[in-house]
Amino acid sequence: MRIRCGLLFSVLMTWPALAGTQHILIGMDETSTFGDSGQVFTAPGNDTVVVLDASDPAHPKLGAPIPMSNSVYGPPVNLQITPDGSLGLVASSVLPVQKDGKWVSGPDNKLHLIDLATMKKLDDVTVGDQPHGVAIRRDGKLALISNRLSKDINVLSIDGKTVKVVATVPVGDAAVAVSITPDGKRGFVVKNTTGRVGVLTLDGDKVSYNSAMDIPTGANPYNLALTPDGALGFVVNNGVRGNNASITVFDARGPHPRVIDTLAIGDGPEGFAVAPDGKSAVVLLLHGSTSGPSEWPYHPNGGAVMIAIQDGKARVVPGEVKLGSVPEGLAYSPDSKYVYVGDFTDKRLHIIKADSKGLKETGTMALPGHPASMRGPAF
Repeated sequence: MRIRCGLLFSVLMTWPALAGTQHILIGMDETSTFGDSGQVFTAPGNDTVVVLDASDPAHPKLGAPIPMSNSVYGPPVNLQITPDGSLGLVASSVLPVQKDGKWVSGPDNKLHLIDLATMKKLDDVTVGDQPHGVAIRRDGKLALISNRLSKDINVLSIDGKTVKVVATVPVGDAAVAVSITPDGKRGFVVKNTTGRVGVLTLDGDKVSYNSAMDIPTGANPYNLALTPDGALGFVVNNGVRGNNASITVFDARGPHPRVIDTLAIGDGPEGFAVAPDGKSAVVLLLHGSTSGPSEWPYHPNGGAVMIAIQDGKARVVPGEVKLGSVPEGLAYSPDSKYVYVGDFTDKRLHIIKADSKGLKETGTMALPGHPASMRGPAF
């Protein structure tokens, strides 16, 4: 009886709002395109966030676009929903600014808030420069924001619909993605330019960082996720223009987290998500689709690959689902049976069945903008 109650508690903690509507945020960037010269910026003002209703996982429904800035510049984990499903956090990393008669990227410092009961945007919160990653603690009372340009972590308190910055923790490097363990006592932050993952200690709303705990990664680390039980961490290493892409797997427990494996993966991994049941993960491969057609890494289509997780180990499942151009954000359905992937260039959402055999696309949906990021509730 104790075992069954424990299992039930674990399931409820994984998706606290399981009985209600299951929302997933999709950030739309309408200021960027990719062409012969790579990424090109246009005037700001047309970005939106769309809320996807995944209550029927095989047939998700799109809500109306909510105007707010959002950028494809940065890892596609700049947004997240509180565990109770009531509040959405969206970090705005860059905004186009004019320089010498052209639009170029300029750092932003705003965290947008969405009341998911009314689908209304609330007042912005000012955070560090060029915020990239968002992580919400499982109790829903604290969030961490990783800031690339200011090289620090913002600690935010969450009280209902009120979000405030309560502390800033320097990490000495471009902080691009962040995660919090299920027990709320430890966090991890990707330090992009030095190829490290920093280990954070959480004590209530106090957060500290010790560089001696840093974990080495592969080339150009850019994304990060933990399994729901907090046992394993995955760092997605972009590599350098078609070279040295990989996934670093680390043991997130114990007094000193450590690397336990490195997975060879295809070209240009960036989007990444772990299933709510902890049995699998999916990584998106850009395959050079952000490059110009005249550049040697260029391929017109990206892809999705599954990683199986069992007994504390991870392995790449053979087979790749072909996607469109510049696949960025992805999220699992609440029951872990489907994966949703956004093609940035093609403005399309892929609905992909996920099971022990791998991935199989079951349908697509047109999106009202260019999907730059995608994420559901914290778990």
